[in-house]
This record gives sequence, structure tokens and C-alpha cells, in this order.
Amino acid sequence: MSSLASFSYLISAILFILSLYGLSSPKTSRMGNYFGMAGMGLAIITTLFLPQIHNLFFIILAITIGAGIGYIIAKKVKMTSMPQLVAGFHSLVGLAAVFIAASALWMPKSFNILIDNHVKLASLIEMGLGVVIGAITFTGSIVAFLKLNGNMKSKFIIFKNQAKSAKYVAGALGLVLLGFVAFGSKFLFVILTLLSFFIGFMLIAPVGGADMPVVVSMLNSYSGWAASGIGFTLNNQLLIITGALVGASGAILSYIMCKAMNRSILNVMFSGFGDHVSSVAGEEKEQKPVKQGSAEDAAYLMKSSSSIIIVPGYGMAVAGAQHAVAEMTKKLEEAGVEVKFAIHPVAGRMPGHMNVLLAEAHIDYEKVFELEEINGEFKSTDVAFVIGANDVTNPAAKTDKTSPIYGMPILDVAHAKTVFFVKRSMASGYAGVENELFFNDNTMMIFGDAKKVTEEIVKNL
Repeated sequence: MSSLASFSYLISAILFILSLYGLSSPKTSRMGNYFGMAGMGLAIITTLFLPQIHNLFFIILAITIGAGIGYIIAKKVKMTSMPQLVAGFHSLVGLAAVFIAASALWMPKSFNILIDNHVKLASLIEMGLGVVIGAITFTGSIVAFLKLNGNMKSKFIIFKNQAKSAKYVAGALGLVLLGFVAFGSKFLFVILTLLSFFIGFMLIAPVGGADMPVVVSMLNSYSGWAASGIGFTLNNQLLIITGALVGASGAILSYIMCKAMNRSILNVMFSGFGDHVSSVAGEEKEQKPVKQGSAEDAAYLMKSSSSIIIVPGYGMAVAGAQHAVAEMTKKLEEAGVEVKFAIHPVAGRMPGHMNVLLAEAHIDYEKVFELEEINGEFKSTDVAFVIGANDVTNPAAKTDKTSPIYGMPILDVAHAKTVFFVKRSMASGYAGVENELFFNDNTMMIFGDAKKVTEEIVKNL
């Protein structure tokens, strides 16, 4: 590689690092995106001018087709479908790793990985690990997409004895991987690929809905490591660096989210390798009455309050209510009410989902607070307005040891003087757990579409 190409790749790597730094804060996220796009553009142009690149016409044609498809999808996709889009894109990175590993094995001369007509041992290791990570990322991301899109139930159990079956499958994968590295057999490569596809499905299928934000983040990490493996196979330093950045950042984000849920990454990601335990325990709870309110009630109490904390959730995203919430916030502030927003780390279906929606509605970043920053303020606030959130406010996480969300830190909205809960129905959240908060004396349920209810509140304000 020429010194100019190496320098260009170095600049690209720096731009990617600046992109990650920018994406760490809502205030600088737009600039972070610009850095990322500039880095990728420079990397693509540099790669096209490398001496070993041939068939330039077909490469540019493929890039044009891919870019066109990406542009159309990005323009048409709704904010509520963004988690599915992210999961879908992760799957493509994994599949690319599988294809490149296969290409290297079937055409080793083109990749300069032959020694005495045998593929290098290091290259076989790279290909083996690359295809395992890539295939697991592909099918795991497809399963995540289906779950997020509502095409697959929250927990999908494959075997009756999940733990025992998983150990056999994992053991078989290890043996086939060792056999492939030892002999470089194309037949073993195909078996390894198919087995890895199956394990990707087996890993993610049993993961519960409440853990999907962590799964999406972790699959992002997997896609990064898959890309890094591709970099070793192609002997491309920039791809190695970029993949490592994505892999490490995704793993760190997953760790942060698991810490916020009082869970371990191993517990979330390898639940498919453990025994399935039903989340329903004990006797059925007696159905209690709930207090039902209206938009007029909410407007009257909120306007006469001094402080309000709004807790957004996926229901707000589904209804597209963020702009109505922004208008409500403006009206309340004009009336002298202090309004803040409380965001749980796993609210929505992917990391930062609520932050993106609020930013889209031009809500000031200074009013948006994370769980640790604002949880202590619920005790002194007049009204907690929960719009579409559920599991992240459920007191069962602190009181019910049989609950699948037990131990997860929650937003303490129950401590507010009055709690307004906007929901379509009494249905449980994504974790499938009934919310005890619905039946509290200080809770008032407002049933209906989140956007319509909020718009009605604005009218009454």
C-alpha cells in the first residue's frame, strides 16, 4: 500500500474516532454523523484507487445500487421502525463477512494467502472466526428484526431441554472450527457456516422483549468484530481499525445498558444456553380497579402544577406523539410550569431511541435527563406524565422477586404527587409483566392514542 493511501486511511480512522466522540452527546451528534460520512467517503475513494482493485465499473455499479437502496430506505423508514432498520443493517455486515471468508477459501490466490499451495494457518483461523461471528450476526440480527417488527413472539424456545441442547450445539461448533483450521476443508467450512447460522438463531430467539435494546447494541458489536475479521482477510488496516471501533463501542454500550438493568451481558446474550424459566410465578393476581381520567383532568392539574416530569416510552414513538409533546411542553412553560424529561437507558427498542425522538421535535437537550440525574426529583414533583412507557416505571422491579425485570433500576414515578399514565389499554409492556403502578392511589389512567390524547391536552391548556 502506498504512503498516500496509508495516510488517507489514517485520516479516515481519525474521522471515525471523532464521529464516535460526537455521537456521545445529542448536542454534537449531527457533527459526529458528518465526521463519519466524511471518513467513509474518503475510505471508499482511497480504496478504489488501490493498485490491486480491478473491475472498477462493477464495483462502482454495486456501490451505486447499494447507495440508492440505502437512500430510499432512509427516506421512507419511520422513526418507530428505526430499531428494525438497525438490526437489518447489522445482518448485512455479518453476511458480508461470510461471503468474503468463502471467497478467500475458494480463491486463495486472489487474496495472497497461499504458501506452498496451502492456505496459511493464520488465514484459516481468520476465516474460521470471521465466518462464525458473521453468520451468528446475520441470523441473530434477522431474529432481532422479526421480534422488533412483531413477526416473532418475545420468547421463542427451540428445545425442551434448552441448556443441554445448547451445550451439544456449542461443542459441535468448536469441533468443526478446529477441524476446519486443521485441514482447511471446504466441506467443513460449509458445515461451520450452517452451524453458525443456527447458533445465531438459537442465541437470540429465547431473549425476552425487555432485553431487546441490549441485544441490538450487542449485535452492533458483533457486526464490528465481523468487519474487523474481514479486514484481516483482505489485509486492510482501515477495516480492522473501523471494525474494532464499532465492536468495542457496541460492547461498552451494551455493558452500560446491562448495568442500568442490573443484568450481566452473559445473562442476556446467552439466555439461549440456559434452562427456560417461565416468567409467570405464583398465583394470578386479583384484578384491581383503576382510576380513569381524561385529557381535561390532566390539563387542569398540569397547568396548576409548579413542576412536571414527562416520561416518554415506545408508545409515544408508535403514535408519533413527540411533536404534540413538544407543543404541550411549550404551553406549560408559558403558564410558568417547570417541565423536565426523564429517560430510562432502555426506553424504546434501541439505545437512545427516546433521545432521538425528542431531538426531532426540537425539545431542548437541557431539559432531558437520564435516570440517575432525575430519579431523586420525583418525590418533589407535582405531576409525572408517563406517555407510552411501561416496564421502565414498574415497581415490580423492586418488589417482586419472581418478576423477570426484578433488580432492574426503574424511574420512580410512583413517588410523584400525581401520575398520569397514557396508554391504549391495560396491556402489559414488552416484558409481559403487569405494571403495579396502574393501581396506585395517586395514578390516573388516560386510555387512548398517545398523540390524540396529548393534542387534546394541548387544546385544553
